[in-house]
Amino acid sequence: HQYESARLRLNYTVMSKRKLLQLVNEGAVTGWDDPRMLTLSGLRRRGFTPASIREFARRIGVTKSDSWTDMGVLEQCIREDLDHNAPRALAVLRPLKVTIESWEQGVVDEVELANHPKRPELGTRKVAFTREIYIERDDFQEVPEKGFFRLAPGREVRLRGAYFITCERVVKDEAGNVIELIAKHDPASRGGESPDGRKVKGTLHWVSSAAPTVEVHLLERLFNAEQPDGDKDTDFKSFLNPASLEIVTDARVEPSLANAEPGSRFQFERLGFFYVEPENSKPGAPRFNRTVTLKDSWAKAQKR
Repeated sequence: HQYESARLRLNYTVMSKRKLLQLVNEGAVTGWDDPRMLTLSGLRRRGFTPASIREFARRIGVTKSDSWTDMGVLEQCIREDLDHNAPRALAVLRPLKVTIESWEQGVVDEVELANHPKRPELGTRKVAFTREIYIERDDFQEVPEKGFFRLAPGREVRLRGAYFITCERVVKDEAGNVIELIAKHDPASRGGESPDGRKVKGTLHWVSSAAPTVEVHLLERLFNAEQPDGDKDTDFKSFLNPASLEIVTDARVEPSLANAEPGSRFQFERLGFFYVEPENSKPGAPRFNRTVTLKDSWAKAQKR
């Protein structure tokens, strides 16, 4: 009851019911439980935990006056909760094939990775490493720009928990698009370290070519303004973020995640925290919703 007199404005959360109903009726969202909506049902579908919402309420406190709380506060609460509790996994959202010519055809090496770097009690898992793997397309540049330390022609990088590889050739289609990389590996670097002590700046996540395909929903904030209904002279719907939802249908994940339990949460290394949505997942075909990125990318984008 102590909260009944308090009115919290979490960016656009306390828009009038009439305005929110407009979004639902006009198809801007799929319903009141759309994962982009800051309703309890929407937050649940996005993967927010009760603990993170309670911590958010504790941090903002109670006030009888109108106030605005940065959305980043809520995002930081779930980020901290999942950083401690969510097991790690390898996933590639936009796959680029890499063939390691120095690797013998048909040979499979199982590398061991920790389920959580700070919680050894959660154990380890084995991930298959093969001649053909996938890396993130954004982790390769044919002509690397300044400050880009990932894979490029002639450059050596570390594959997370596996080997050093060097890109030797680039394969393109008729339109000139890069469709495959040809690489070699250093057998002595198994585990991600070289006996001679040489250092590489880039460490990439990866999955084997046998990794299953899953659907991933990349969710961002529904509005691209902090107070979309703050200007009475401007239609609040003009601030709708066109990039609030991106559906990726050909993401690749570790084989064990193909049977991930609905309602479970993972950190996809280097990508963010993801939730297996019970409403739209099927046995052997989970659907992952991105709960939040690893860092506050929204604040960085606004600064730019």
